[in-house]
Amino acid sequence: MTMVKEYTTPLKRPIDKDKNIFWLLEDRVSRTPDQTIIEYRDENGAWAGFTATEFRDLVIGIAKGFIAKGLMPGDSVGILAHTSWQWTAIDMALVSIGCVTVPIYETDSPAQIKSICSDSTISYIFAEDDEQRDKVDSIMDEAPTLKGVLVIQLGAIDAMVELGRGVSDEEFEERKNATHGDMLATIVYTSGSTGTPKGIELTHANFMYCIDAGYQTLPEVTYDPGNRLVLFLPLAHVFARYMQFLCIGGNCVMALTSNMKTILKDFADFKPTYILSVPRIFEKVYNAATQRVGSGFKGKVFARAARAACEWSVTTQDGRRPSLAARAKHTLYSKLVYRQILDVFGGDTKCAISGGAPLSHKLAHFFNGCGLPLFEGYGMTETCAPCAVNTFDAFRIGTIGRPFTGMSFAIADDGELLIKSPSVCRGYHNHPEITKEQIVDGWLHTGDLGSIDDDGFIRLTGRKKDLIITAGGKNVSPDKLESLIVTSPIIDHCLMVGDRKPFVAAIVALDLEGVNAWLKDQGGEPCADLEEASKSQLVRAEVDRVINAANDNVSRAESIRKFEIVPDVWTVDNGLLTPSLKTRRAVITKHYKDLIDNVIYVPRKKA
Repeated sequence: MTMVKEYTTPLKRPIDKDKNIFWLLEDRVSRTPDQTIIEYRDENGAWAGFTATEFRDLVIGIAKGFIAKGLMPGDSVGILAHTSWQWTAIDMALVSIGCVTVPIYETDSPAQIKSICSDSTISYIFAEDDEQRDKVDSIMDEAPTLKGVLVIQLGAIDAMVELGRGVSDEEFEERKNATHGDMLATIVYTSGSTGTPKGIELTHANFMYCIDAGYQTLPEVTYDPGNRLVLFLPLAHVFARYMQFLCIGGNCVMALTSNMKTILKDFADFKPTYILSVPRIFEKVYNAATQRVGSGFKGKVFARAARAACEWSVTTQDGRRPSLAARAKHTLYSKLVYRQILDVFGGDTKCAISGGAPLSHKLAHFFNGCGLPLFEGYGMTETCAPCAVNTFDAFRIGTIGRPFTGMSFAIADDGELLIKSPSVCRGYHNHPEITKEQIVDGWLHTGDLGSIDDDGFIRLTGRKKDLIITAGGKNVSPDKLESLIVTSPIIDHCLMVGDRKPFVAAIVALDLEGVNAWLKDQGGEPCADLEEASKSQLVRAEVDRVINAANDNVSRAESIRKFEIVPDVWTVDNGLLTPSLKTRRAVITKHYKDLIDNVIYVPRKKA
């Protein structure tokens, strides 16, 4: 492997990687013992919270319960629940005594839960409610290491605290002090290029390095007093998990919620100083504003204001001073339009950080022109999430920013983006061969293609592999569903699409011989050609059934929401298949670009 470009952001101060993650909470208590650090809506919808001291005491109480229950260092415990203060408390309690947290998405199917339980030898699962418990119960007999399910909504935390009352402070301290940086903190499962979820092993040292690097990279967001964040991303995702730890150890008040129906009200009430999200949220805010103003006079004013915001952002990003006329327009639209846009986020937001999926340049320029810098960042589960980001003093739209302090990025001779950092994972659980292939001489091979300019700003240009990243930031590997769908005799090929789109869809090519054989079995008339077959309601209903059956094997975010049948044959000769008869994803996507852009993802009509 030859590297053609490398860039390192130097550390501002040394980082101690041997600390237990629980140290973040202890340090916060030592600095701001009576300051509220976590808030949430209670059963009546009112805001409640924990001070640093209250939350530490609760975490220790839960940890003592785990000790009493017999959990030992290295034992794995799953959490199957939405984002909540309970999720955070259970997580902190587990890592404080050397146990391993295994996040499970609340949307995961029983088959996915079984796979994770077996691979990481989970002993207990904290399930949010009866619905989640039922999923676990359905696979209990197939998960030999799983001893039981504890239901959060049925008092699991109180039960743990009660169980641990007989455990002494000295016993807890002994377990805590025996937990060091090189110990495993969590196994996070992510879809790999093959479609099979793989567990990423992240240690205390991985997180502690990444967290301190975050403080050094964006101190205005992470460590300045008075910062507030509404965390609504799933804590099963490593990005949200990282932010949870970052807020606890910094000087931030963190509101935890998973109710997207009330998120705008939460913004208005809580008044966050910065926003952390995937691009889809910013797209929804922009689209909602466009719809609200309509096509009349207000619509025309908004359209002009949007253009002015983008022009302002482009000008200032180029380092130029806006003209007198541009400054006058910007002042006018700030009062008429921009202020209302920013008020959606609560009115006190200084910046927004976007990650998890590529961000539209137009969207970034719009919000930046409105007065809300939209900092795009980059990270992987393998790096504890963030490892590059734009900042207040180093901001270039169209890039993912510079490396975090103490981290290095490089471009290999084939254009692949590589990362070296103490935050890079220990490896892939039970897959030493993948670890050896993906982490070479300390450099993590990301699978992304990119470039680095002389100032250290990184641009992504594509991906070496076929992982789909939706607009909501969900990583979807298409292989599993595609392989299931093409087992149908009437389907010749299936290709999933959805990169940077709001949902996953599919393009289906039929097997005419198989279609006619199936139609005969159904008592129907045969189709003369693929054109006729693609329009048959009977055939479409069968394709729909096949896709729905395949969807049962994955979470909703990974499922195919829409499909189109094309009346074409995909062959090696027409370039849509490789010589080994695999689909050429990039070629097919380009070939059906009009179908994808204008039929599957119908453009929003202008009012």
